[in-house]
Amino acid sequence: MTAVSPTDLPAVSTDTEPSALRRGLGVLGELPIGSTGILLGIVLMAIFAPWIAPHDPLSAVEGAQQFGPPVWGEGGSWDTPLGTDNLSRDVLSRTIYGARVSVIVGLTGTAIAGVIGMIMGVAAGYFGGWVDSVIMRVVDAWLALPTLVLAILMAAVLGPSMWNIVFILGVVYWTRYARILRSEVLSLRETEFVKLAQVAGASKFRIIVQHIVPNVLNTWLVLASLTVGVVIIAEASLSFLGVGVPAPTPAWGSMLTEGRSALITRRPHLIYGPALLIGLTVLATNLFGDWLRVKLDPRQRNL
Repeated sequence: MTAVSPTDLPAVSTDTEPSALRRGLGVLGELPIGSTGILLGIVLMAIFAPWIAPHDPLSAVEGAQQFGPPVWGEGGSWDTPLGTDNLSRDVLSRTIYGARVSVIVGLTGTAIAGVIGMIMGVAAGYFGGWVDSVIMRVVDAWLALPTLVLAILMAAVLGPSMWNIVFILGVVYWTRYARILRSEVLSLRETEFVKLAQVAGASKFRIIVQHIVPNVLNTWLVLASLTVGVVIIAEASLSFLGVGVPAPTPAWGSMLTEGRSALITRRPHLIYGPALLIGLTVLATNLFGDWLRVKLDPRQRNL
């Protein structure tokens, strides 16, 4: 019998785990095409606005008239496809730059609200007692106030500014995180792995960081994805009411305010761009949040 050398045997891969690249491609392949495409387009529009916008959003277009018609209207021009406003500024360019305000306010405002809500919710749920009572009474009082009215009051006190609006919306919307995360932490602190960590002598801070926060992070991500659209609507509402991002910075809400009076004079093209993008952005964030909720919750996938 001829001896077989080990080098003659076919190589057998012992790597049974899928590569990180393959897992990443798998997740990307499961993303909802519609909502992901809309959100990616809005973000890219905000990033590359200086290269996409045909004109300076703050200056009048040379040779253009006030309230110039859109390209489909009589006398319209492809140089200003959505027409011009009362100061002869290109509406399309202002709409494109307005995406920057919505993206910055939506993401940073949501992040601030999420961080505050995470801290408060975890502290209330894990420590309990008077800590839980104090935080929950604050949450109850905060939720009893009309959200938009509270935001308007704070904006009037702090003054119109994009970063003031970011801070205000973060402070206004943290309560929804705190209440939901608290309920999850209340059940998590009674689980065996948390009890075993306590018996092993782990500090409260270490238990929170290593055992509590990772187990509520999925819920936090779902809440954050659903909050982005709410924050964008709130920012647009504040800008529409004149207490949001100050002029002449282009913002979708303030553009709706500028176009409101133009509706009476039959110039609806001034609000087509911002109104459509606000609706698409909020719809996409809600659809993406619903997909993320199903993706991260095994019970929703019947596992």
